[in-house]
Amino acid sequence: MNSPRRIAIVCYSLAGKGKSLRICQQLQDQLQARQIIPTVFADVWPADFNAFTDVFIVGGDGTLNYFINRYPNISIPLSIFKGGSGNDFAWKLYGNTSIEAQLETVMKSAPKPVDAGLCNGYYFLNGAGIGFDGEVVQAMGKKRFFSAGYLAYLWTVIKKIAVYREKELKLVYNGEQKTDKFFLLSIANGSRYGGGFKVAPQAVVNDGFLDLVEIRCIHRLRRIFYLPKVEKGKHLDLSFVSATRIKRILIQSSAKVAAHLDGEFMLSDYFDIEVLPGKFKFRY
Repeated sequence: MNSPRRIAIVCYSLAGKGKSLRICQQLQDQLQARQIIPTVFADVWPADFNAFTDVFIVGGDGTLNYFINRYPNISIPLSIFKGGSGNDFAWKLYGNTSIEAQLETVMKSAPKPVDAGLCNGYYFLNGAGIGFDGEVVQAMGKKRFFSAGYLAYLWTVIKKIAVYREKELKLVYNGEQKTDKFFLLSIANGSRYGGGFKVAPQAVVNDGFLDLVEIRCIHRLRRIFYLPKVEKGKHLDLSFVSATRIKRILIQSSAKVAAHLDGEFMLSDYFDIEVLPGKFKFRY
C-alpha cells in the first residue's frame, strides 16, 4: 500500500498580480477532495521540506529560480504550477494545460530527473541569456513581476531592438575558442523566454546538455523583420544564427554585460556556465 502524500505548497502572494494565491486555493480545494490536506507556505517558507513527500511551487520562472537557489540540495519531487507573469519552464514540462489537468498528471506521475544549469555559482532551470535579452530584463525591472509576461516582454523588446548594440564576447566551449560580436547568447535548458519566445526550440530538459544559441550581428533595420522567426522558433537556419549542445561554456567580455538567469537580472564580465545532469526531480 502506498504511503500517503504529504504535500507542501509554496508561493509568493505578489507573483502574477495575486494569481499565485488563487491557484494555491484551487490546489488546496482539489487536494482536499482527494483526502489530502496540504500545508501552504505563502511568502514565509520553511528551512527545509524534510517532513514532506512533494513540493508544489506556484509561480513563474522567478519564483522557481528563487526556490532552487534557496534549496539547492532538495531531493524530493517538485512540481511547478503556472502562477507568475512568466511561466516558461512550467510550459516546457506541462504545455498549455489547465490546473486541474496538470494536477491529475502530477498525482499520477513518477518523479523524473531534470537538468539544471549553474552560472557563477547560481542555479537556473529554464535558461541564461546574455546580451540583448539581459538588457530587456534590466529595462523591465520590477514591472516583470506585475505585468502580463508576454505583452510586457514583447513591448520592451520592440522598444530596445533598434537601439541595442552588439557585444564583443570571447567564448570557450567544446574544446574551441572564438571571439565575435553577438546580439545575444542563449544557454538554455528550456525552450522559450518571455512567455512565448522560442529562442532554443530544440532544448530538452533531461538530456544532460544545455543548448547554446548564438545570434550574431543583425542590421538594425532588419531586426524587427526577424523577430517573429525567433518568437516561433524558426530562426535556427538563419545565416547569423548557430546552435549546438554543450556541457560547459566560459564567456568573457572587456566590460560588464547584461544577462539573466530564468528572468532574474545579473551583470558581469565573466560567465562560467555548466550543466548539472538530473540535479532536480519533477513530476511531469
